[in-house]
Amino acid sequence: MASQRPTLSVSPRDTFGTRATRRLRRQGLVPGVVYGHGGDATPFQVSERDLRTLLGEGQTLLDLEVEGSKAVPVVIKEQQHHPLRGEIIHFDCLEVRLDEAIQAEVTIELEGADNAPGVREGGVLEHVGREVTIEALPTDIPEQIVVDVSGMEINDTITLEFVVAPEGVTFMVDEPSEFTIATLSPPRVEEEPE
Repeated sequence: MASQRPTLSVSPRDTFGTRATRRLRRQGLVPGVVYGHGGDATPFQVSERDLRTLLGEGQTLLDLEVEGSKAVPVVIKEQQHHPLRGEIIHFDCLEVRLDEAIQAEVTIELEGADNAPGVREGGVLEHVGREVTIEALPTDIPEQIVVDVSGMEINDTITLEFVVAPEGVTFMVDEPSEFTIATLSPPRVEEEPE
């Protein structure tokens, strides 16, 4: 798995504050921070184009190489986007050990919705639970968890207890039977006034 991890090369950042950050962004750079094991935070700056390319590939685990030091494995902790333009304006990473399990948020995707008998009969499929917290080794964190809803009938509900976790992954939910992923409701019929 180590050979498949992309490396993001960044340079240290020594200017702080709103004015300095705006100047960085005008130069096509994104400010970021990597939090280490000991709680130290290392500020850095990275090319917006390189970062966008890497994130477009759907990577969550990568090697971060701060200029002049060896690459360390990190997971993406948070990305802040501009509310109108959508570009990344800040980027946070967390340094991890590859032999130590961590918790992460993973999106839940539904598959087979068009083939579900309840949907073909006019039922309304609602995707309720869109993210779930998991615990796994950094190399085992899936990009997404896919749930097959192709067998759902009207009035069916799929909860997390019916989802098989990928190998090496544990769902961090107290009551899986109460974590609703999808429901299929009967069609809403409006009667026309006479």
